[in-house]
Amino acid sequence: MSFEKEVRAAFRRGDSAEVLRMAGAEVERARAAGDPAGEVEALYAMSRVAVREDDLPHAEQLASQALAVAVRTGDKRLEERPRHVLAGVTRLSGNLTKARRLYKANIELNESLGQDEIANSEYHNLAFTELRLGNVARARELFEAGRARVFQRGYDSFVPYVCVAAAALATVEGDHFQTVKMVGLTDKAYAAIGEVPDPDDAIELENARTAAIQALGESRFEQAYAAGATLEPAEAFGLSS
Repeated sequence: MSFEKEVRAAFRRGDSAEVLRMAGAEVERARAAGDPAGEVEALYAMSRVAVREDDLPHAEQLASQALAVAVRTGDKRLEERPRHVLAGVTRLSGNLTKARRLYKANIELNESLGQDEIANSEYHNLAFTELRLGNVARARELFEAGRARVFQRGYDSFVPYVCVAAAALATVEGDHFQTVKMVGLTDKAYAAIGEVPDPDDAIELENARTAAIQALGESRFEQAYAAGATLEPAEAFGLSS
């Protein structure tokens, strides 16, 4: 298995210590070997851990270093992941207008490179940005379009993120029972693929969970959660996988 696949798998299962161990070694190897692609991937991995640890300044520093290396190569494909982290840091820092612009630019970059599945994930992030800007109708439109792509194109690893989106949207719309069912479905979906949410989605999921508990109380939350955990994603959204 390549370094890229190994380090990304470690991150998705929540093993931040292993990501940092692997990435630190890879940065040294890549710099000694004159391998910019390896250096970019390692710095990107480290920046994601910094986001997970809520150290946004360090995440921005690492992603900016990775982007600088990528730009020097002239290979636009190497720029995409650092730009993704920088957009996420901007969003989590609260600069939503700038984050929207950065996500749109990264969507355009991915589409130009034929990376439609990655573009889909950036549409997901753009939808959350619109949601936090108060553009609920636009966010719903983007979430629904992304959900359709996920099931139609078989983006199976992204199914849990579709569920996070549904939970967050239900929270904003004040449908707390729907929120809880989607939280239950989300937890089940992540467990099914043996992964944990990306940092920004983890925040959205926790916010939805907390709001629902506060609105419904522990007992009603647990009942609705159990009902959500029995659902299958495709059926829950009225779609075929």
